Amino acid sequence: MLSLWDEPPLPWRQRIVAHSDDRLGWLRARARGVTATDVARMSSATVLKGISLEKLLGTGFGGNAFTEHGRVREPEIGRWANRVYGMRHSTALVHAEGNPLHLATPDGLRERDGVLELCEIKTTVSRWRGIPRSYLRQVWWQQYVFGAERTLVVWERHRDFIPVDVEPECRWVDRDENEIHRLVDLADRLLVLMRR
Repeated sequence: MLSLWDEPPLPWRQRIVAHSDDRLGWLRARARGVTATDVARMSSATVLKGISLEKLLGTGFGGNAFTEHGRVREPEIGRWANRVYGMRHSTALVHAEGNPLHLATPDGLRERDGVLELCEIKTTVSRWRGIPRSYLRQVWWQQYVFGAERTLVVWERHRDFIPVDVEPECRWVDRDENEIHRLVDLADRLLVLMRR
């Protein structure tokens, strides 16, 4: 079986800015641009000023029990996504074609016959009827940055930090050019605010 790096190169590999294994370099690169995490919060133009201040000044948020649980469970959920869907763990922070400040690091990806598909992993205490809108924004942004057509969103529900189900749930999300166009516009406005 070929490894991820033995397959023919896709354009996203030429746009790698940093790897999350180099935490300091990865955080520095993310601070200068707009990431999928930032975009997940961009429900309208009115929230941009707050996000820009946080990008410039920091938030002081170092995580909590929920973020720690997600960090601990993500590799296990990722192994499931690899076993069932062939998704491989990703550490690459990539910039969009034509814009070095539009950035994303999906949790996983797979390449088959020149087609790139992404994977995003979440943990939740809620039962989802559908994927929350903020996560959809994050997914569409990653698709735009990487040039992917669809993303497998995988989530694991927990109660008191103990998984509820034997296996995680998942759903494919297709690329949405209208949403991507709107997010690119908001991201560019955020970059203007960050330069002031």
